[in-house]
Amino acid sequence: MDLGLAGQVAFVTGASGGIGWAIAEGLAAEGARLALHAHRQTESLAARVGRSRFSDRACVVAADVRRRETVEAAFAEARERWGTIDICIVNAGIWEGASQALSEMSPQRIERTLAVNLWGAIWTARAFLRQVPRRTPDDGGKGASLLFVGSTAGRFGERGNADYAASKAALYGLVRTLKNEIVERDPRGRVNMVEPGWTLTAMTREALARPGAVEQTVATMPLRRIAVAEDIARAVVFLASPTAARHVTGEILTIAGGMEGRRLWDAGAIDGEAIRRQLAADDPTFSPES
Repeated sequence: MDLGLAGQVAFVTGASGGIGWAIAEGLAAEGARLALHAHRQTESLAARVGRSRFSDRACVVAADVRRRETVEAAFAEARERWGTIDICIVNAGIWEGASQALSEMSPQRIERTLAVNLWGAIWTARAFLRQVPRRTPDDGGKGASLLFVGSTAGRFGERGNADYAASKAALYGLVRTLKNEIVERDPRGRVNMVEPGWTLTAMTREALARPGAVEQTVATMPLRRIAVAEDIARAVVFLASPTAARHVTGEILTIAGGMEGRRLWDAGAIDGEAIRRQLAADDPTFSPES
């Protein structure tokens, strides 16, 4: 199937991370041109792009997503390079990981998480929407696409990580509001979100390596496995497609193995060793604690 992404320009925030890079690779494989964002990892991201098969179709831009002016400058730089931006993937985010009740959580941690995950998403979406051209229904365009990367923590909550859960839950409101606003500029414009569950990345690797963590994590999933970044990227590429997903907007696609807010399996029904072997095969850097 032709996904209609060849020649499209996609702006991806947090592209230096596992999911962000997998998204970049997935879009590039479909022929898209890329503006890849990082904050402190711009040099390493640029080096990685230079080694990739799509180095001639990608540029690296820097921004602190907490600061509106740097986000807008990054979009201006990307437009100077490519002339237009058709797709925006709002992926940059942080997760402190350490479990801590809200009553004990420092104000600095709460403010930092919300600044990156929520305000960063708002500033990125705003900068993208402001540059979407005003079109008419019959102009033959493919339609702009804005896509957020959320989390099942925003749906089910996550004890000990109220800051993260709140920041991701707020994205529901953005998706369901902006789907109605984008069409005022572009009648074919779409806004959606992918909602990963536990996914093996640099951000979660340490937590998933702890004894018993895998068993506890998959106990709420019919599909007893942990996602890897490519699982999320494939869903993003589908939703970004102006052909395969042209009539999909305002939707949240959950990629979490059927996760429910309740325990589905007891310990005896979970083969933790097999799951850890699968993770190590998908990501050789994964090394469980003994």
